[in-house]
Amino acid sequence: MPLLHDPLLIISDLDGTLLEHHSYRWEAASPWISVLRQHGIPLILCSAKSAAEILDWQHELSLTGLPFIAENGAVIQLDARWSDSDAYPRLLTGIHHQELFAVLDKLRQKFGFKFTCFADVDEHILCELTGLTRTQASLAKLNEASETLIWRDSEEMMTAFSEQLASLGLMMLQGGRFWHVLDMQAGKDKAIHWLQQQFQQREGKTYITIGLGDSPSDALLLDSVDYAVVVKGYSRQPITLQNDTPQRVYRSQNYGPEGWKEGLDHFITTPSR
Repeated sequence: MPLLHDPLLIISDLDGTLLEHHSYRWEAASPWISVLRQHGIPLILCSAKSAAEILDWQHELSLTGLPFIAENGAVIQLDARWSDSDAYPRLLTGIHHQELFAVLDKLRQKFGFKFTCFADVDEHILCELTGLTRTQASLAKLNEASETLIWRDSEEMMTAFSEQLASLGLMMLQGGRFWHVLDMQAGKDKAIHWLQQQFQQREGKTYITIGLGDSPSDALLLDSVDYAVVVKGYSRQPITLQNDTPQRVYRSQNYGPEGWKEGLDHFITTPSR
């Protein structure tokens, strides 16, 4: 098991994992967040959310300046200390949002697919469609390298849509509430490996990675780390992992931030234990 003084990187999903699924509360995780901060262990947020949304959450959680992964890996925010990088402050993978939205709109007009993109509507309508607050809706619309959509068509049409996307080098991922379209070159797994390499090159250390997630869409995250915490979630589909051994994978008994805390309690040995 990793020790607290080992070179660690913690990579965590947000919704349903670090944040409670319904209320977005995170206080149960607060003690561990403080411990990680005190020991200089980066807590890297990894989510389908836009960079603007994650920056807001970083401020809330006192994680400002740390790198993060947004838009399912299509956007990587660099560490504030890496201003010498050509990619600073953010690395965008593959197709950019404006071009992507034009492609989606063309497919919709040509084949009659029924879906609503976040970019189709203003903040007021998006609030009504999603239940987001006005502030949340405004930040959710600021995608840079992916598009979020609400699917309104049949399973058959979704299959056809996915095939059209694949022919263009794009893919669609199911999130906790919405669908996300992004470049096939992107992915949480690729983003994690890229950040891990950056840390190793800059710090001269081999880092141990611990990942936490609660839904099937987090499988790429959880398969890309040394130790995985499957936080108990509300998805009807189980999370299927490639290397699902008790030594590497822990499944929490609690939901959300309580399960998040439980997972770090399980894997990280502290001096007091």
